[in-house]
Amino acid sequence: MRHPLVGLDILVPESRELDLFAGMLEAAGAAVRRCPLVTILDLDETSVAEDWIEQLVSGGFDDVIWLTGEGLRRLLAVCDGNGRRQAFIDALGQVRSIPRGPKPARVLREIGLSSGLDVVTPTSQGVLDALRIEDISNRRIGVQLYPGEGGLPLVKALEDRGALVSSVTPYRYASQAHRSRVEDAIHALASGSIGMVAFTSSPQIDRLFEVARAADMEESLRRGFTLTLIAAVGPIVEETLHRYGLAADIRPDRSFHMKPLVRAITAVWHQRSGSAN
Repeated sequence: MRHPLVGLDILVPESRELDLFAGMLEAAGAAVRRCPLVTILDLDETSVAEDWIEQLVSGGFDDVIWLTGEGLRRLLAVCDGNGRRQAFIDALGQVRSIPRGPKPARVLREIGLSSGLDVVTPTSQGVLDALRIEDISNRRIGVQLYPGEGGLPLVKALEDRGALVSSVTPYRYASQAHRSRVEDAIHALASGSIGMVAFTSSPQIDRLFEVARAADMEESLRRGFTLTLIAAVGPIVEETLHRYGLAADIRPDRSFHMKPLVRAITAVWHQRSGSAN
C-alpha cells in the first residue's frame, strides 16, 4: 500500500509539531486539514521559574515530577538565560526524576540523565500509582505543570498524602491564536465532511471546547464528534476526552508517539476501506 490513507479527510489540531505530523499523513495519501489550536510561548516574567530552579539547585527537592518534555526544555532555556544550566543539570542528577511519559523522559536522556521511577501508564494517575507503596509524607517534591488546571489534581493528591509540593509552570499558551480557523473546523466537523480528527495533546481538546462554548457551538461540536472517528496519541489525551464525555476510536497500543499514531490510523482506515469495497 503506497498511499494507504487515500480518501481520508483528517483534521489535525496541532501546533508545534503540526508540519511533521501532517506531513506523515499527507505522505500516506490523506487530505489533511490543519487547525492550529495551541501556540506555546515563553513566560513574560521568569522570576517564579527562576525561584523554583534555585530551590532545586540549593537542594530543596527529593523528587521532581515532569509532566511534559516542553516544560523541562523551557526551564533549561531559562537556565541558559541566567547562566545556571550546568548547575540545574547537576542538581537534577542528585534527585529522583519522575517523568510522566516518554517526552520528558526523552529530554532527560538528552541532558545525560535517566528516569528514577518507572511510570507504567503515562498519566498523572500513573505517577500516583508508581508512588503508591511509598511513604511520601514530608517528602519534598517539585512538580512541573503545564498551563491550565490539568495538573492540579496530581498536586492535591500528593499533598493529601503529606508531600511538600512546590510546582512551576514554565510556559504559557497563546490561546487566542487562529480562533476563526477553529470555528471553521467545528463547522466542518458538524457537517460530517471530516472523516477523522487526531489529537496529540490535551490542551488541543480543551481549546476546541473553549472556542465552541464562546461561539455557542458546543452542540455542533458534539454532533460532529458523533460523525467522525477520533484518534488519540495516548492515555493522557484519552483521559481528557473522557472528561468531555468522549472516547477515542483509535490509539497506538504502545509507544505513544506520532509515528505509532499514524500506523494505528492507517490500520483502521485500511480495514474500513476494505470493508467498504
